[in-house]
Amino acid sequence: MNKYFISGLFVSFLGVSLVFNGLSAKENDQNSHQVETKQQRIDAYNKLTKVINTIEAYYVDNVGINEIVDKAIEGLLSNLDAHSAYLTEKKFKDLKAQTDGEFGGLGITVGMKDGALTVIAPLDDTPASKAGLKAGDVILKINDESTLNMSIDDAVNIMRGKPKTSLKLTIVRKTEAKPLEFNITRDIIKVKSVHTRKIDGTKFLYVRVNSFDKNVTQSVVDELKKAGNITGIVLDLRNNPGGLLNQAVDLSNLFIKKGLIVSQKGKIKEENIEYKANGKAPYASIPIVVLINGGTASASEIVSGALQDHQRALIVGEESFGKGSVQVVLPIDKNEAIKLTTAKYYLPSGRTIQAVGIKPDILVHPGAVPQNESTFEIKEADLRNHLENELEKVGSKVDDKKDETKKAQEQKTITQKDINNDIQLKSAIDALKAWNIIKTPNKTETSK
Repeated sequence: MNKYFISGLFVSFLGVSLVFNGLSAKENDQNSHQVETKQQRIDAYNKLTKVINTIEAYYVDNVGINEIVDKAIEGLLSNLDAHSAYLTEKKFKDLKAQTDGEFGGLGITVGMKDGALTVIAPLDDTPASKAGLKAGDVILKINDESTLNMSIDDAVNIMRGKPKTSLKLTIVRKTEAKPLEFNITRDIIKVKSVHTRKIDGTKFLYVRVNSFDKNVTQSVVDELKKAGNITGIVLDLRNNPGGLLNQAVDLSNLFIKKGLIVSQKGKIKEENIEYKANGKAPYASIPIVVLINGGTASASEIVSGALQDHQRALIVGEESFGKGSVQVVLPIDKNEAIKLTTAKYYLPSGRTIQAVGIKPDILVHPGAVPQNESTFEIKEADLRNHLENELEKVGSKVDDKKDETKKAQEQKTITQKDINNDIQLKSAIDALKAWNIIKTPNKTETSK
């Protein structure tokens, strides 16, 4: 909170001094190879003043000076990158509502990719995921309003609204010949961040992290303790749009004993921070396979990238989204603010995530596991002489109880049916099995 406040004062003071004292200020930018002269600054300010005066004098409609300046600031920030933005009084209030209170939404995280408003990931068990939205979907229209040249913040503000109200999204999907329309009803978004299940026939634990909220690391620790003796982890970060940086670092600390986890580098010294392993790593030796896809972004890319760089995990799936920049909200007065990209994340190897993403060690596209459809099997139920009379003796209530027990058991475990429906998951489990075989020495080697 202090950093937020101090940063806000710094930028507010900087903005005032640039306007009133900029002509006499000295340039001291260590990251720039070109030192600007006072005359260059005078020429730049004169150009801006001339454009503003020209608009006031000749533009077809009457536009006040405050509106012109607001539009200039908005245009400046939107042209810096896809995540920087000018927060007017309304947008600033909307942002506070998003972070401080409950609101109705769809349950999707969006970003700009190749200049298009793109679904990074739909969160599990939300209106968006239930409607069938997928990572990589391009949002063409929101309620018949084109998203071309629409900022991320504007799009989010339109999609957010009162629970039980609906809106229409027009989606472009690579696998579809024409745009798709989705009518979705908003709801209060409450997502459980961590789910775990044992994997049938193994001593592996499946850990699904939906997003990085403040409870992620503790939830994972609790589930790992509850699981007892396990010989491998499938960490599923598919369609995880990210969240809190400290949780990404803390989760990595469970598996990485020493070294750098992630660093962030910006223009000012205060933004250059290194996050290193704390040396505890209670699960430093357990084999891990991480599942990622195009919806894996930000904090989840930090975790998967750190585990990959430290050779603590195999990464399976598809290339991640590539969101590796840091945004800070900096007030410019009590009612308005700017959201500004101040740094970029770098993985232990020094590589950046931004616009590059994490490349999997084993590339696997989504889908079901291919089955041998030519196989011809005759089961007992298909034979003429099967025990029809015996089947009739079994009461329907008994069958219902068996079905309920079976369903409850399936919810606690990853079954073979689940695995057959998800080739990425099967590939992860197969990789863990191979890892366990390789790392387990035979008796002859042990005796030597």
